[in-house]
Amino acid sequence: MPGAHSSEPLQDQGARRPWLAVAAVGMATFCVVTTEMLPVGLFVPITAALDVSVGMGGFMLFVPAILAALFAPLVVLGAKRVDRRAILCGLLALLAGANAASALAPSMPWFLAARVLVGFCIGGVWAVAGGLAARLVAPGAVGLATSIIFGGVAVASVLGVPLGAFIGGLAGWRAAFGAMAALCFGVLLLNALSLPRLPVERALRARQLLSQLVNPALRLGLLVTLCLVAGHFMAYTFVRPLLQSHAAFGPAWIGPLLFAYGAAGVAGNFLVGGAAAKRPAATLLAIAASLLATLLLFSAVGQFRPAAAALLVIWGLAYGGVSVSLQTWMMKAAPDAVEAATSLFVAVFNLGIAAGSLLGVPSVDALGLRANLWLAAACILVAAAMLAGGGRQAAR
Repeated sequence: MPGAHSSEPLQDQGARRPWLAVAAVGMATFCVVTTEMLPVGLFVPITAALDVSVGMGGFMLFVPAILAALFAPLVVLGAKRVDRRAILCGLLALLAGANAASALAPSMPWFLAARVLVGFCIGGVWAVAGGLAARLVAPGAVGLATSIIFGGVAVASVLGVPLGAFIGGLAGWRAAFGAMAALCFGVLLLNALSLPRLPVERALRARQLLSQLVNPALRLGLLVTLCLVAGHFMAYTFVRPLLQSHAAFGPAWIGPLLFAYGAAGVAGNFLVGGAAAKRPAATLLAIAASLLATLLLFSAVGQFRPAAAALLVIWGLAYGGVSVSLQTWMMKAAPDAVEAATSLFVAVFNLGIAAGSLLGVPSVDALGLRANLWLAAACILVAAAMLAGGGRQAAR
């Protein structure tokens, strides 16, 4: 049995227990990503109910994302040697409260105040969960465990955002956030019961965290993360108004279309996992090229409904592999400092979400939804150029 401060895989928990724990952590990532993205599927009813413009509604994503970028490394640094199970469960409890507060918000300022708590939880859960695969399963199964944990991100797209839109259509957007609060509490109980103790042998220091930035492979991966994620969310933040205004889909179509997007994302997550483990740079370059082509085509022919639906599915398939591919890059770039690398990755990932949603606000308000797709594509083009220029040398 591992010692009290061991970071070895916890194989003494029984044949099924490690995978139940992995599934529980995957559910935790599902909860934080669903909570973060829930306004995407409910964008129109929330902005209408709280009386703000479509562009201003982008702050519903910007606020938690920018705070998650700040809190991800701070949570890891502040946690020191506290058991990671206790931290994960505490953050899930706070996330449940944040969703309840969102459901009760009487105005946009109150709603954004609840999203501040969401940002803290996102940063903490992602930073802690991202490095747990290697501690929960045997070395040969780490790749699959990582795909399952980050599969929560993809499943959030397939069930979270569309299901939120579906519940919102039936009972209102406040009911969707209330249901999310209940789910977070259930996942909290699952993690508390299934996770083993996860003590930390050595507390991470700020100097050790910052020292990772001199790692060229990690640094390139972080820059690619920023541009790729910013480009995606510059467009995806406004996917509902894009589908309703640009492609002229009625409200009844939004839920099924987002389910199709998410289903493709889940497939992309698991299809790409094996390829990313072997060739992360080439895999990410293929993803970036696919996203670039999809956004440009959406701008050109997205007004035709069959084309818009097909492109949305391709968009989901391509983006579904982003999280697992980037996390694999980080683990390969810093195998001896996975938690530090993961906290930086989570910070930059959420900075990308914040940058994309923030840049999208003036872009959509001033130039319109179609022009915003071109600007989003430009961000992804920068990521593709970096991968083509330095990816082979930095991440093999």
